[in-house]
Amino acid sequence: MSSITKRWALAQSASSDLLGYFKERGIGAVLAQCLLNRGFATPADAGSFLRGDVDTANPFLLKGMNQAVARIRRAIKNHEWIVIYGDFDADGVTSTALLVQTLTALGANVKPYIPHRVDEGYGLNSHALHKLAHEGVKLVVTVDCGIRSVDEVEDGKAAGLDIIITDHHSIGPDIPNALAVINPKQEDCKYPEDMLAGVGVAYKLADALLRAAQQAGQSPALDADDLLDLVAIGTVADLAPLNRLENRILVHRGLAVLNRAERPGLRALLEVSGVRPGQVTAMNIGYGLGPRINAAGRLESAMIAYHLLTAKDEGEASRLAHQLQDLNNQRQELTRQAQESVRVQISAVPADGQLIFASGHFKAGIVGLVAGRLAEEFFRPAIIMEEGDQESRASCRSIPQFDITRALDECADLLVRHGGHAQAAGFTVLNNNIPALKTRLLRLAQDWLDGQELKPTLEIDAEVDVHHLSEHLVHELGQLEPTGFMNPSPTLMSSNLRILESRTVGKENQHLKLKLARAGQPPVDAIGFGLGHWQSHLPERIDAAFQVEMNEWTGYRNLQLNLQDIRPVGGA
Repeated sequence: MSSITKRWALAQSASSDLLGYFKERGIGAVLAQCLLNRGFATPADAGSFLRGDVDTANPFLLKGMNQAVARIRRAIKNHEWIVIYGDFDADGVTSTALLVQTLTALGANVKPYIPHRVDEGYGLNSHALHKLAHEGVKLVVTVDCGIRSVDEVEDGKAAGLDIIITDHHSIGPDIPNALAVINPKQEDCKYPEDMLAGVGVAYKLADALLRAAQQAGQSPALDADDLLDLVAIGTVADLAPLNRLENRILVHRGLAVLNRAERPGLRALLEVSGVRPGQVTAMNIGYGLGPRINAAGRLESAMIAYHLLTAKDEGEASRLAHQLQDLNNQRQELTRQAQESVRVQISAVPADGQLIFASGHFKAGIVGLVAGRLAEEFFRPAIIMEEGDQESRASCRSIPQFDITRALDECADLLVRHGGHAQAAGFTVLNNNIPALKTRLLRLAQDWLDGQELKPTLEIDAEVDVHHLSEHLVHELGQLEPTGFMNPSPTLMSSNLRILESRTVGKENQHLKLKLARAGQPPVDAIGFGLGHWQSHLPERIDAAFQVEMNEWTGYRNLQLNLQDIRPVGGA
């Protein structure tokens, strides 16, 4: 956790009349305030969100779906080879496994292709497409990539391939002239949700194919719901917004499938992650399963993770899961080393620099992690580049005030390729263009960020009297699960808390452990991960921002505050 000063933003309290309106419908005041903060203005909307009982939209509303389904069904009928061309992150790997499983169940000749991060880079590449065409492939379906691969699609078509794009990334100035393009972000797409993950878009294609097969009188040995464990993993790992009802429904239902752990590979992955089937949450995906799946593509080949997800044999699944565990441990250490190297580089940058731009001979798979940690630590856009002989590749992580993909669009003439989202992107650049690129990006950051207060904002849902915190409140707020990006675990605050005890914990004393007084009630425990630096100058009384939870240890359950930040009473 970053030690940079945060700006606390307490949501405006709803009127007592509005909270009473929610209460009449069985929604308590704190939960109602959290739902209002997430944009659910009526008890009816809030109830639908909590229950998740609304059906997902018809996949055929997606632009390009009819053409894609017709071409894939023709390929199956004619026994043509189909390749599912994925990305090397958890979203791409789960998407690839999902569509291969679906097409196999439909009787297709299908195989996966996931490019190597170092040798081929992100997205479609012409060499791979020519190789696939030479091998006799007739149809390529992309998942989680391809929306900006205009030239590569033309190369593939020239080689004799039909190409279907399924993607969810930002649309570029030109859309590839593929046989079909399925991306809910297209302006004239009628699908009601445009923030699906890549695996969400792949799932809609799978759902459409299964529906078409059933309408044709076929009985596939697969139900769309069987795929939802993969959808949940990819959606959470790729930080798709969970305040969107369809993403919430897909993850909620997917967690139910995931907790049955019917795939040998996922059972093995849960075991090495220290998570029991039946107790898997979105947080376990974000901090346990996702990083281990990603570790394969970061350090070696994403096909290791693909083979794990599709493994049928328990022994093979266990071997692959332990391989991912080892790669994840390596990834953590390499990230730490690279982060320290970049800190040395940026130590010479003026304190008011608006952008972090650093390069080195880093492993390609960790530059995004390093960029993310530095963006969090310094609250500046961070661009970390892996230097190559003739061209270099970079990963970018940004802050809400700076749309990094828009900035890269402004530099398109200097780039070989680029793409991504507002706060996470990547690009490839010829080394000769790096000085000009750096100058332009620094100027854009200066222009766009000048005069803004660059502090991370801690969004606080409600202020609560510490005496009203209880296990019942923990259970009530648990209805917001699955929580994650754009539907975070509720953050509450209490003011003027008296500290009874304090100490640091952790290998490097980086965490803070407190015991806080409650008049007439037992003290409440609090843990602040990454807040150990406060120990040397703690005031007697504090304001605290926290998430309330039940801590279980050796069979004992107690209320605990998971501190997000603390400050002196009334302080900034």
